[in-house]
Amino acid sequence: MAMVTSRSGQANGTGDQNALFLKKFAGEVLSVFEENNVMMPLHTVRTIESGKSAQFPAIKTASATYHTPGESLITDQDAGSSDYLSNIKHNEIVVTINDLLVSSCFIPRIDEAKNHYDVRGEYTRQMGAALAIEADKTLINYGLVGARAAADRFGGTDYIGSKIDIGSGPTGTELVAGIVDAAQTLDENDIPSTDRYCVLTPANYYKMVEENKDAINRDYGNDGNGSLASGVVMSVAGIRIFKSNHLPTADWTPAAGDLGTASGTYDFVGTGGSATNALIFHRSALATVKLLDLSVETDYQVERQGTLMVAKYAMGHDILRNEALVELAV
Repeated sequence: MAMVTSRSGQANGTGDQNALFLKKFAGEVLSVFEENNVMMPLHTVRTIESGKSAQFPAIKTASATYHTPGESLITDQDAGSSDYLSNIKHNEIVVTINDLLVSSCFIPRIDEAKNHYDVRGEYTRQMGAALAIEADKTLINYGLVGARAAADRFGGTDYIGSKIDIGSGPTGTELVAGIVDAAQTLDENDIPSTDRYCVLTPANYYKMVEENKDAINRDYGNDGNGSLASGVVMSVAGIRIFKSNHLPTADWTPAAGDLGTASGTYDFVGTGGSATNALIFHRSALATVKLLDLSVETDYQVERQGTLMVAKYAMGHDILRNEALVELAV
């Protein structure tokens, strides 16, 4: 008599015995992607169903003028033009979808049979981390490019980013002072006081913890904002602090598959300019457009006696508002 078995990989007890296992694999990639990606939840993200790009309208501010009784708002009698009507400039930011970004591996069937541990789980984590790191690095690099821009989205210099020099160290005290200066810069650029973020390297993050421990316990610890015991600094001057290993450690040249507006090579390590130590930004500063969100494909190839696994996405990243970007540099 045949044994009745419960196959945990089957959907509703029928069909492919590995169907549900493949879905678990995809979920693991997504989980690792989210765990390793700092930037994705902190900026503007739009999803499109088709197309190669998405448009973000840009509208400049209006002007206001005191009215002289009796004068026309439309036409000035002396100059033949209006002194009252605002000339509101318009432009657009187009974020283009990059080439398909993939992370893949091939597992021979014989190797899986010999292994006494689950290699797919570890490969899954590595593939998810690779995709997350690439997205994180690209977004941070674009933020720094926007902070250094010499012209704004209207072709002028009214809405450009800022680069703040914070000393040659920098020390933890200099980093805190730089973040405070960045908050002032964002205020002066009329950037909303909410949804402001700072990304530091772990080394600089813990410099702030160590060198400002009294201030952390006194000013931050009582309201759940951070403490020396937890080693957490949640915010400085209303700017939430994050640490990441994805700030540039070398000069950056966009890859051939990166179809954003950045071009050329950018000096982020100080060989010909100043070294980057932190990126400070508002949620509206950067944009990501998703065409194909993170997904996983697996294919057992009989002729190769193994499984090809591919994690992939199609997204584009670019700058929306230069004035909402600040770089701290030495």
